[in-house]
Amino acid sequence: MNRISAAAYRQWNALLVNLAQANTSRNCKLTAASFISGKRKMSVSSTQNSSTSTSKCLSLDNINPNYIELEYAVRGPLVIRAGEIEKELQQGAKKPFDHVIRANIGDCHAMGQKPITFLRQLLALTYDTSLFNSPDYPEDVKKRARMILDGCQGGSVGSYTDSAGIEVIRKQVANFIEKRDGIASDWHNIYLTGGASPAIKNVLALVCHAKDGKRPGVMVPIPQYPLYSATISEYGMQRISYYLNEEDNWSLEVSELERALCEARKVCEPRALVVINPGNPTGQVLTRDNIVDIIKFAHKHKLLLLSDEVYQNNVWDPKSKFFSFKKVAHEMGSPYREMELASFMSASKGYLGECGIRGGYMEIVNFCPQVKAMLTKAITASLCSTTAGQVAISALVYPPEKGEPSYEQYNAEKQGVLCALKERAELVHKAFNSFEGFKVNVVQGAMYAFPQITLPQKAIEAAKAKNMPPDTFYAFELLESAGICIVSGSGFGQKEGTYHFRTTILPQTEDLKIMLNKFKSFHADFLKRYK
Repeated sequence: MNRISAAAYRQWNALLVNLAQANTSRNCKLTAASFISGKRKMSVSSTQNSSTSTSKCLSLDNINPNYIELEYAVRGPLVIRAGEIEKELQQGAKKPFDHVIRANIGDCHAMGQKPITFLRQLLALTYDTSLFNSPDYPEDVKKRARMILDGCQGGSVGSYTDSAGIEVIRKQVANFIEKRDGIASDWHNIYLTGGASPAIKNVLALVCHAKDGKRPGVMVPIPQYPLYSATISEYGMQRISYYLNEEDNWSLEVSELERALCEARKVCEPRALVVINPGNPTGQVLTRDNIVDIIKFAHKHKLLLLSDEVYQNNVWDPKSKFFSFKKVAHEMGSPYREMELASFMSASKGYLGECGIRGGYMEIVNFCPQVKAMLTKAITASLCSTTAGQVAISALVYPPEKGEPSYEQYNAEKQGVLCALKERAELVHKAFNSFEGFKVNVVQGAMYAFPQITLPQKAIEAAKAKNMPPDTFYAFELLESAGICIVSGSGFGQKEGTYHFRTTILPQTEDLKIMLNKFKSFHADFLKRYK
């Protein structure tokens, strides 16, 4: 069986380098890459001429060093290797499996989820207006498509929109938030974005300002979604890690926030607090009392609250309920309802799962008008987000209503997706807890499980021999032996001495059962080899 070498792992661990390798011209070869823990070792050699790195305008010695620090685990070395294995299979290579199961990323449609008909019909009508003459499209979808087109320059989604997005869709988002929270939402504070990620990056860029010689710090949960650590590295900011309590179903404790903040102030100026609810990769759903405590903490220390709420429709545990930070802060009264807050939502998750269309929105609350103007100015530099993504957000926040022609089919498809995901959340929790040495909390929400695994000492030593984190070693063994691609916990952050991995609950139910059976067989064999 083909086993990964230490040298190969070191090379794969640098995502930037791998991307460069994939796109570099044939007369340039990158070798000896090692970017682990910020250490840079790379030589560039020519395969067809004698030119050296000094003949290039750009080299690792003169590019932005923050790009070298940046890592993004969910598309990192394991995923790169998974792609290579898929190509090997296509070329006739013999493996213990016939295809790779990609459980590494929350890509719903890639794992077999069917598109919601209403959304695709709305897209079709806005992009091909000749379809308005077709009897195959319900009148409520046509009505919504006309509203969107009337809001576009020249009546076409091929035109630029306002930088903050199409006005009618921003108003739809504000109405959606008002219905959800029972409090007013000003559409002028809504920005339509290419998924939630650009919005998050724009707000983080806004607080990227050193004070008294200290670089700005951003508090992020550990485990965390790697977008945050990657962006913080890219902007040269300081990540302030606060640990979620795994023993209490990944709850967030104010005492831990205080500890992290106190230590961070020695080296940086804390500016913002990121909260992911429901959690990624941990799948927890914060209680209202917990949210109240977090809001009080942020107010006490004058931190900008960034509330990542993209999984708000993905709550599986009947004992759990989603509460928006905006709603809770408002209900707490002054001074909390006057706090600055940025919240984020996406069409990539929930029940739509339209990852590739790149639709998202951001609501900012209580921002200084002058600061808001600067944020808007920065967003205008990108002109506008894709109109396809904006249409997807319209479908998310202004779906068919009861009594309209599309409602019954829309509601059946929506509930079908959510019920299937709930079933899989329970299935994953039950299955992994039956494995020897595994411990996984209830998947209360989102689309992932984050099991803790106890690894044999022999496996830990084998990992060290290959210069790998033990959980990454386990994940590579799983990929090579069973064709299952997960992401090791070290890519998200975890307490020292513990080992985890993230897997999605997205494979279709029968496929998920097959995956879990393969996983179980691999794990039993792994323990035999390394105990």
